[in-house]
Amino acid sequence: MKNTLKVLLSLVLVTITANPETLVKGRRSLVLDGRAAQVVVDIAGGSIVSFQFQDQKLNPLVWGEKGEQTAPRPMGHFLCLDRWGAPSEAEKNNGMPFHGEAAHVVWKVVSDSAKGDGAIHAEMAAVLPIAGLEVKRRVTLREKEAVLAVSETVTNRNKLGRLYNMVQHPTIGPPFLDETTLVDSNARKGFMQSSPLPNPEEPAVYWPQALKESETVDLRRLGDDSIPNVVSFTVDEENGWATASNAAKGLLIGYIWKNEEYPWFNVWRHVENGRPLARGLEFGTTGLHQPFGVLVAKGRIFGRPIYGHLDANETVKKSYAVFLFKIRQDYKGVAAVIYKNGKLVLRERGSSPERDLAMEVGDLF
Repeated sequence: MKNTLKVLLSLVLVTITANPETLVKGRRSLVLDGRAAQVVVDIAGGSIVSFQFQDQKLNPLVWGEKGEQTAPRPMGHFLCLDRWGAPSEAEKNNGMPFHGEAAHVVWKVVSDSAKGDGAIHAEMAAVLPIAGLEVKRRVTLREKEAVLAVSETVTNRNKLGRLYNMVQHPTIGPPFLDETTLVDSNARKGFMQSSPLPNPEEPAVYWPQALKESETVDLRRLGDDSIPNVVSFTVDEENGWATASNAAKGLLIGYIWKNEEYPWFNVWRHVENGRPLARGLEFGTTGLHQPFGVLVAKGRIFGRPIYGHLDANETVKKSYAVFLFKIRQDYKGVAAVIYKNGKLVLRERGSSPERDLAMEVGDLF
């Protein structure tokens, strides 16, 4: 009887303290509410499942919300850690999931959302029991601007050093994603993941082009064919960036990161029933979607690393920012993203500086 009362009391407390807006399919989530925008992070898996303007209820990060065939739960932007892609057969038999454990464990809210210095701050953490890694995340949403800065520290809690990879997996989906949505980036040299080992980088391609057999494919767009479905690129500039814009919907979402921390930009495209269903704007420490044994045998691609190493008890920190802009219905896409002196500027393709999109964002990294 006492146990029953405890359960009922806990249910009552959850009902009282949980705002419906802070729940994701019945689970508690972390919510950052600014004047300009709102961010929702699912505690189950630590995924950013919503980032939208307060006065424009259109969330680009919707992968997994429609159809159990794509994801078991809303995932939006999730973290791939300790790997990108599949485990080896032996690792799989020991319980290691695809893309690592970070998106499969329950995250702890270390510090709930609180306002200070013109922004809303919060902290989360997760332990990856099989990988032996611990990850801590700090998120900062500007109060008056639609920009979210994220920093993550990963610590190796094993007694020995180990290989790892860390890839951010933002995924856009309908209704923001359709045949008119444009993806732009400062990516440069790349290769198709469908090209055979041991030299998948042959032939090389250059953004935004890829090859389907001998045909050229424009990766800025996604129609009724997603082949090749994963193409990986290097970035040569100090900061890497990627944007997705839908002029008819009046919305643009973009990411910016340090190239020295995340040297690869990986484009994933998925079509279902002849319609665009998902696009992954993935950036991270690797550009080869293979188990660690293959990565070690390959070593590097285009002179870039395809895995990292963490010594025992070593910690590494990596950061990125995600932003939203409202755009005109004749917007042509992004030619450049400039971040300097705390200001973020987007230069439109084929347009004069009068059409620039700009906001004061402060220190992003």
